Amino acid sequence: MIDRIWRDVIALSAWGIALPWCIRTTALIQNLSLVPDLSWLDWNVSPAGTPGLIVVVTARDEADNIAATLDTLLAQDYPYLRIMAVDDRSVDATGTIMDEYAARRPDRLTALHITALKEGWLGKTFAMQVATQSSDSEYLLFTDADVLFSPSILRRALAYAERSQAAHLVVMPTAQVRSRGEGIVLGFIQMLGLWASRPWRIADPKAQKDIIGVGSFNLVRRDALESIGGLEPQRLTVLEDVILGRRIKAAGLPQRVAFAPGMVLVHWAKGMGGIVRAMTKNLFSAFNFRPFLLLAACLWIVLFCLVPIAGLVWWVTLLPALLVLGCVAVTYRELSTISDVDARYGWLYPLGALIFMYGMLRSMVLTWVNRGIIWRGTLYPLRELRRFNSPFQWRSKS
Repeated sequence: MIDRIWRDVIALSAWGIALPWCIRTTALIQNLSLVPDLSWLDWNVSPAGTPGLIVVVTARDEADNIAATLDTLLAQDYPYLRIMAVDDRSVDATGTIMDEYAARRPDRLTALHITALKEGWLGKTFAMQVATQSSDSEYLLFTDADVLFSPSILRRALAYAERSQAAHLVVMPTAQVRSRGEGIVLGFIQMLGLWASRPWRIADPKAQKDIIGVGSFNLVRRDALESIGGLEPQRLTVLEDVILGRRIKAAGLPQRVAFAPGMVLVHWAKGMGGIVRAMTKNLFSAFNFRPFLLLAACLWIVLFCLVPIAGLVWWVTLLPALLVLGCVAVTYRELSTISDVDARYGWLYPLGALIFMYGMLRSMVLTWVNRGIIWRGTLYPLRELRRFNSPFQWRSKS
């Protein structure tokens, strides 16, 4: 009798995992194509009118990457843009390279240099603030120093932003995969991202949990940014891109997302280890530096991503386990159409899950040991960060 009860409990639990997977995967199949793809010929148009655009490129010790990024921005075919390259206290040749480009193209590029970080600010957010206050345009594009842009993507993005009346537009970057380790981790991150935010629900103002923000391509209307208080309220947010998106959505302003495969390229980090190190700054902050929340997320990954594999060995749980693995395979296949991550990395998703959880735990432990985040040579104390990184801090009042 007891054995039968336990068998029923385990069977129900297995189906309790499989059914959400089936629902989410079905929604992905039905709705992913609804997200605009700016690489299509239909979007090879100019925006209505001539809206001004300032591209803000923040960089600290990016001498190896900044020139390529500036080259692709200067090659843009949209005439009404200026580039503001902000050197955030670099100790390498980043600032010198920016000055050389500014001297060569003063009509399009301005170099700003930050020599001291203002107290109470993160370096990147302060660099964004300086550029915002030093410019005047209808749109601002916040991006990073390791992003490569197709010559027409800014024109296409502005055309979509104007047509959809977006206050905030994210064009999803194509992650460049240069090693198997990168593909394993990035593939799992892509899949996990669909559980955090559904791209096809971003435009729905009622879908308050579905928000978007990507540091590689955060396009925002200046009047919208000013209406939510600018960047000052999030001066110590670690995930400044996601928090900006959360603030825009919470204010009830129109938020949009678009794909553009191959038109916005970014290489996250070199190798599996590089990605893990890059995640160290961000992952614990996503849970407001609360160990319970992070450990609960790890438990979710174990239950929904790893436990179904064990279900393959028992006939009671075999069918729901196969359904989960089938959903994973379909998710990888669907996402491979808009990214550079091969669908075949889906076979290695359990390894990606383990590495991602290691990154989460590493982020938590190092943050606690250091009593804060050390990023690019600057220590940001934990006691100050907590006030600005709550996932519940910016929510709709409606």
